[in-house]
Amino acid sequence: MAQQKGGDKITRNIVIGMVLLVVLSGVGASLFSSHSTNSAAKPVAASKADGYGIMFNPSAPVRLDFWEDFQCPNCRNFEAVNNTYINSLIEAGKIKAVFHPMSFIGPESVMAANAAGCAADSGKFLAYHSSLYANQSKTENSGLWNAQVLTVLGIGAGINDKKFAGCVKDNKFAGWVSNIETDATKVGVNSTPTVFVDGNLMPSENYLDLAKFKAYLAKAGVK
Repeated sequence: MAQQKGGDKITRNIVIGMVLLVVLSGVGASLFSSHSTNSAAKPVAASKADGYGIMFNPSAPVRLDFWEDFQCPNCRNFEAVNNTYINSLIEAGKIKAVFHPMSFIGPESVMAANAAGCAADSGKFLAYHSSLYANQSKTENSGLWNAQVLTVLGIGAGINDKKFAGCVKDNKFAGWVSNIETDATKVGVNSTPTVFVDGNLMPSENYLDLAKFKAYLAKAGVK
């Protein structure tokens, strides 16, 4: 979720290099295969009561719901402006943050959202969340994100859990991703990013201005 400056270019190059290494080594070729999914499976941190979102700090006084699609350019821009601040609030336990990875843009959105759920179960959702935006393709559904690349991104995000690769390959949480889309329709979310603060829609004019974003949250009680 950091701004894409020189450091992000380095990170992206490292990730691309890792992908090439995996491909050239012929490792994990089976990761491209498709598998049946368990529609009931969801990440441990997600609950139906919270719109199936990945949740942090359930007892925090102010709740923020983030609806996003990892292929969405506007979401990437929102990420670049607000990521450091949002993560600091989460780490300090000041907000109940609920992330809803949507998938309306296409199949790579589904794969990325599923992989984010897998990362959540490995305890690396925020790091993986940042990596997806740092490595977002300039073209939607370009073929950049597949099971193999998404798995390598996990390694770059510090995921050492062997179950992660299988979770991504098997598209384990595809049913959960679908449930988020259904819930989005129920609550009237029809674009990304969309942010709710304690159930109230934050005006989009605050999304790309960090000062306005902070001021809005301050009025909501975030200190």
